[in-house]
Amino acid sequence: QVQLVESGGGLVQPGGSLRLSCAASGSIFSINAMGWYRQAPGKERELVAAITSGGTTNYADSVKGRFTISRDNAKNAVYLQMNSLKPEDTAVYYCNADLLYGTGGGGRRYWGQGTQVTVSS
Repeated sequence: QVQLVESGGGLVQPGGSLRLSCAASGSIFSINAMGWYRQAPGKERELVAAITSGGTTNYADSVKGRFTISRDNAKNAVYLQMNSLKPEDTAVYYCNADLLYGTGGGGRRYWGQGTQVTVSS
């Protein structure tokens, strides 16, 4: 069984910063891409940022220049540094991992439980 556990959400004022962390654990053979999505009330879940095992990154236009995704392959972890936060960044943030489990014979995308980020004065 595989679990993704997120941490680091909270309440921050506009212009502030937060760092989200997500660690994968369990019967993991290898992890390919990892990423962060978010879902605001009444809206669909959207991609925020993604990173491959080789370090190639992809960002939503709305966060380019403000957010930075990184990962630690040795720890099966992915991080999201969020700077210059805006009220419109308020959402539940979910991490995911595309991985092979067990002996590598199967794979799927796993999701974390989500962490709330609220940007408000």
